[in-house]
Amino acid sequence: MVAGSFTQDIESPIAPARLWKAGILDADVLFPKLLPEVIASIDIIEGDGGVGTIKQCNFTPAVPDQKFVKDRTDVLDGENFVFKYTVVDGGFLGSRISSYSFELSFTVSGAGSKGKLTLSYETADETPLSEEEVGKIIFGSDAMIKALEGYLLANPDAYV
Repeated sequence: MVAGSFTQDIESPIAPARLWKAGILDADVLFPKLLPEVIASIDIIEGDGGVGTIKQCNFTPAVPDQKFVKDRTDVLDGENFVFKYTVVDGGFLGSRISSYSFELSFTVSGAGSKGKLTLSYETADETPLSEEEVGKIIFGSDAMIKALEGYLLANPDAYV
């Protein structure tokens, strides 16, 4: 196994509190509405939405290689806008990846936010993930953040 990580910086015109409320706390309701062509539903499998909660994101046929991804919330820090979750089933687990998790954090930057998305992983073999493999994993997070920003910019009174 090889442990590795990848970090991506995010700039957003949206304040951290709005990103947090909409994109983290209300994700299971909002993302299927924002990305209906990709996300069929997000269901709480276990828990109350806090640390330890397990959610399953079910994909539409537009995602041919994956039917779902199930993750567990590890950190949910609304004061510091830090969210960490570990994929426990589905997604990219199984072939080259034996485990992976994401940490997303936001800080105030002017009228908007600076964010950081970190992917931490362990491979099932002795080689690190290629840039292309990391890109496939990060792609979904990028699409969700862009859809979220677009919604919040178009609806300035939402999630204030």
